[in-house]
Amino acid sequence: MIIDLPDTTTGQVAKNLVKAREEGGVVALGRVLTLVIAATDGIAEAAIDAANDASREHPMRVIVLTTGPGDSRLDAQIRVGGDAGASEVVVLRAYGEAASNEESLITGLLLPDAPVVVWWPQEAPEAPAESPLGRIAQRRITDAATAYDVRARLGLLGHTHVPGDTDLAWTRLTHWREQLAAVLDQPPYEEVVAAEVRGAAASPSTALLAGWLRLALDVPVRWAYEDPEHWQEGIKSVRLTRASGDILLERPVPGSAVLTQPGQPDHELHLPRRTLRECLAEELRRLDPDVLYGRVITEGFEMLAAPEPAV
Repeated sequence: MIIDLPDTTTGQVAKNLVKAREEGGVVALGRVLTLVIAATDGIAEAAIDAANDASREHPMRVIVLTTGPGDSRLDAQIRVGGDAGASEVVVLRAYGEAASNEESLITGLLLPDAPVVVWWPQEAPEAPAESPLGRIAQRRITDAATAYDVRARLGLLGHTHVPGDTDLAWTRLTHWREQLAAVLDQPPYEEVVAAEVRGAAASPSTALLAGWLRLALDVPVRWAYEDPEHWQEGIKSVRLTRASGDILLERPVPGSAVLTQPGQPDHELHLPRRTLRECLAEELRRLDPDVLYGRVITEGFEMLAAPEPAV
């Protein structure tokens, strides 16, 4: 069910949301959180699709807020039932003076006594926790991969980091970190003396993985960008150096990786780039601060030397 509410108020939106639930028989008791998506019109639908998919694991209320210039006006749309997955979606499009106070636009629509998560799918505030929406949220999700200068963005995230902040560039590393940890949990239990990470220049995950290894292993970590003509997506390879030889986890093509270890046959692994839905669902599984991400973005990244030039 989709209900359009042109030139409306948040009070009218709240009343119509209750009415839509009652008439459609939609149960709201299972909603576990409110997800606020601060997006531009161009990417709002993709973000809603990801949230609808994630809602199958985390039933929630989704509030999508877009703002723009023009005469003061608030247009809204309510989606419940099959048009909203396991969530209920409220889309707010505010213009002019009506867009000047983002917090007041969404406060009356938050689920009572439920955590609030704010997600900026593209352009994020310089200090998310100090922004009008960030101040009311327990978790704040950004995506450094959408920044023009990803290294500068990572530096800013580290400088402004507050417990509760996280970034999807970090979430995309989960499978890489799992694979590397699994390898080091197997014999021979030798000390890693050096590490190297290679990946795309447009991928902040390359730097975050290098920062994680620097922090976790306390060894020098080289990191380099691959030539964009030959590599354009995410992380290309990780090399861990031990006395018995190097461990190499390499993704020669997107979606497939090869693990090479001394004295063992090569292992082919399924290692695809994680979807937006997968990353969002993972972030919504925990509403407490991600302490490890906080250390990597504030300490590990700062320990790294400058990246080597593309090869």
